[in-house]
Amino acid sequence: MSEFQELIKKFDKCRDYVRDFFVYGFKSRNDFSLKSARTYDDERRRIESWLSEYVKEDYTQEKNISLQMDSNLLDTNPLYRVWKTKSFTDYDILLHFYLLDILENASTSHYKSINELADTLLEKYDLIIDVQMIRRKCNEYVAEGLFVSKKEGKTLVYAKAPSLADYTKGFTEDFMNALRFFQLSAPFGILGSTLLDQQLERNQIFRIKHSFMVHTLEDEILLDLLQAMKNEQYIMLHCRSNKNDILRIESGIPLRIFVSTKTGRRYLCFYHFTKSKTPASKIHGRFHSLRLDQIKKVEPVTEKNGTQEQLAECSLSKQSYSLLKEKLNKNQSRLWGVSFSSDVRPSRNIPTAPRDTLGREQLVVLTLHIDEQRESYILKRLEREGRNGTITHLAPNTYQYEKVVFDAYEMLPWFRSFLGRILDLKVYAVNNNQVSPSPNRLFSQRFQEDLNRMYEMYDIE
Repeated sequence: MSEFQELIKKFDKCRDYVRDFFVYGFKSRNDFSLKSARTYDDERRRIESWLSEYVKEDYTQEKNISLQMDSNLLDTNPLYRVWKTKSFTDYDILLHFYLLDILENASTSHYKSINELADTLLEKYDLIIDVQMIRRKCNEYVAEGLFVSKKEGKTLVYAKAPSLADYTKGFTEDFMNALRFFQLSAPFGILGSTLLDQQLERNQIFRIKHSFMVHTLEDEILLDLLQAMKNEQYIMLHCRSNKNDILRIESGIPLRIFVSTKTGRRYLCFYHFTKSKTPASKIHGRFHSLRLDQIKKVEPVTEKNGTQEQLAECSLSKQSYSLLKEKLNKNQSRLWGVSFSSDVRPSRNIPTAPRDTLGREQLVVLTLHIDEQRESYILKRLEREGRNGTITHLAPNTYQYEKVVFDAYEMLPWFRSFLGRILDLKVYAVNNNQVSPSPNRLFSQRFQEDLNRMYEMYDIE
């Protein structure tokens, strides 16, 4: 029977377990269906050990575990500990220190081959290790940036790269303060945290009242997406919903990262090609938004992994990237949140309607009663939060708000915040700048159904 190991090899696996156990709701043994109950126990124990200071246990019918963190009191993000873990074998740890020691005193101009490293390990440490294992470890360290390599004739030779500590020597106090702030507030804050660790420093100055700490788990995916955007690459996205374990693949051109100021949740906006009878030289498709925490892998499309259709779209994406960015800039004025779709959402009592029921765009018309003498703050809020919608004074204490959006369903939480003042709410389909003469019945039914569910929850008759 294999022994329990505290550390983990792949971060994507670790990321999924942290989310499943603590972020989206702790899974009991019965809920953990992907692997065995033994795996469940090992993963739970590992994460509890990493985050022991922040784990709270509750006992009802069964043991429930959750994370409790007050970001206002934290000097760093505790989830960075998940990034700083990795498993190793006995030979891994031996080779780590021995290889670094062999190359430590050699300058970058003095490279050693695999055979020379193997001979030194035998002579200096009386250690016999297969040259293939040494080669794998050296290549791994080249990828990690610990070693550098070059060809001398037909032989690949290695030397120690400048260490992180070499780069951090002489950091001024102002720069250290910038690092302290960066590691709490910015994407890829793990980099600032690592640099502080190298200097044996801690953040004793800054605190973030509303910090979205959990999104550091997506930074690896975010980096791949940003690299794909920089290179204007056509990519495949391996995705899995948080509600089920069904893996699906999306493909398209990554264009922009959207970040919610309310939740910190991050979304990828990408352009997905659709089949069309138009000539292949013309782009035809639509914009989509996808949550980063649902993306498991980002894979650029190449001749090795792409289909003939994907390769054709890949070639087209290179030619049209700037055009799509301009098109996205124009479309953003119609976004309320991140959805470009006007599909009718499924509901308990309302059957799903055809896709074009609400049109490509939707005109929202909200009529409110606002007491002009005592509730001027409501009008100011409507102007502040209305995202450039049109506000019209219809009559004393009566105002009308209008805005054309892609997806009116994203506005439902905002509409509910005006309950008690709503006189009328209608949504009209808009196709090619033509407004439907009659409002959409399904949207009104959905809004009323949500109210009825709220009445049931609070026993309001």
